[in-house]
Amino acid sequence: MAVAVVVGSAVLGGVFGGRVLAGQDRLSEQYEAFATALAAIETTYVGEVDSEQLVYRATGGMLQTLDPHSNFMDPRSYARLRERQEGRYYGLGISINVINGDITVMNLFEGSPAYRRGIRRGDVIARIEGEDAGGITSDDAVRQLRGPRGSTVVVSIRRRGYDELIDLEVERDEITIPTVLGAFMIDATTGYVRLRDFSETSSRELRQGLRKLDDLGMEQLLLDLRENPGGPLDQAIRVSNEFLPRGDLIVYTRGRIQNSDQDYHAREDGGHVDIPLVVLVNRNSASASEIVSGAVQDHDRGLIVGETTFGKALVQSVFRVSREAGLALTTARYFTPSGRMIQRPWDGTFDEYLTYSLRDQKPSERDAGERRLTDGGREVFGGGGIEPDYFLAGPIEGFDPTSFGRLLAVRQEFATFAERFSAEGDTRIEDQGGGRQRLAPGFAVDDAMMDAFRAQLETRGLTIDEEAFDADIGFIRAMMRYEIDLALFSVEEARRNLVAADPQAQLALTLFPEAERLLRMSRRGGAAAAAGGD
Repeated sequence: MAVAVVVGSAVLGGVFGGRVLAGQDRLSEQYEAFATALAAIETTYVGEVDSEQLVYRATGGMLQTLDPHSNFMDPRSYARLRERQEGRYYGLGISINVINGDITVMNLFEGSPAYRRGIRRGDVIARIEGEDAGGITSDDAVRQLRGPRGSTVVVSIRRRGYDELIDLEVERDEITIPTVLGAFMIDATTGYVRLRDFSETSSRELRQGLRKLDDLGMEQLLLDLRENPGGPLDQAIRVSNEFLPRGDLIVYTRGRIQNSDQDYHAREDGGHVDIPLVVLVNRNSASASEIVSGAVQDHDRGLIVGETTFGKALVQSVFRVSREAGLALTTARYFTPSGRMIQRPWDGTFDEYLTYSLRDQKPSERDAGERRLTDGGREVFGGGGIEPDYFLAGPIEGFDPTSFGRLLAVRQEFATFAERFSAEGDTRIEDQGGGRQRLAPGFAVDDAMMDAFRAQLETRGLTIDEEAFDADIGFIRAMMRYEIDLALFSVEEARRNLVAADPQAQLALTLFPEAERLLRMSRRGGAAAAAGGD
């Protein structure tokens, strides 16, 4: 027997050792081929080349042959990922983009240095420290605007309706990137929380928002995960745990590398396991937001309302590589508690996969092979996102406008219209110029505003489709008010008023009696399981 073991070991060692050596030899040959090609390009190509960029692009091209979500990040992209995950950086608190050669403010965070000094969306940063900013790249502008906490930068902004540039000295500070955008009461008993993203602070932000609503008398919750692209896995687990009792399976992962096979359970009784819950999702809800909605649905903890989610069930591990670059590599797949693999299949070029959110949705027939059952015996399906319990198309803030209405949103017509207004009592920047209308919170979109909006569309060269305009009138009014609220007042004020018109949210509000029945059913199931365990 001893001889047999030795011989067997020798044979296995010879076979598998040979395979390892052969694999190493093949890798060495591949490395040599790449290095030789790179050297030839550097020494003989007719033009000048950036070797670093060649390597970055080659690595990115290699990853794009694997799946739609494995990707290479150059130092700038990697730094942005880390900022998003950590939820903070140092600067002014604005996001910018180059539009027609101008550095234009696209968004800013409430309470940030830029917000406190009166900068607003649509402002053009014409000068930075006295130097003309026209024609520079957004990366160059970011480098000049960011800096150590407490340092200052002088910017000159150009604003619609103002005769001259506005000079502002802004002190840089730590910017926290919020992921909860709105936590308020819709009525005396119904709370609303908008979770826009997942970062390392999301579960803490959520608990803070829920505690505020508890103090205001919340008895049921509308959780809005629409347009939420996901984020860290641990945050998806913690957010889910807020609504699930201890021991409930939230998600499990399976992969090839060590420790990739993991089952994640609720580690404690969540703080809000006893209130009826409705979750809003849409076609751009992905990844971590699908983990939360999948766990809620599989445990019959609440109802899912809206559109079928994106269908991303691949787990990326982020690796830091040379010179601050990063690599996001798919290392596992995740499954919902009922065993659903909700990853959508992709085509060879990923084109159909990546344009999923641009196509209209309808409730679909699902593959019976992907059929699973919730804790209470309800049918659910895998193979392509989380299918809502109640489907209602609504790709733009819960609305499903005509192609004309969608064009208005894509062209930023509503945001542009909001630039002509100022808030009553706002003295951060001295008013100048003429024709600026001042508004107070609670304003109504009246006929005069509608006429002015029509005039704007015509001035900007857009032919108005009267039939579509009439069909989209509710959407148009709601988005006009939303963008004005957002520009003049606050995210919470804007979201509160929009929910009152949002078709998906309004449908969700009618479903709390059913959500309460589901909650009672899940409680009975939990009690029965506990009794069986005893």
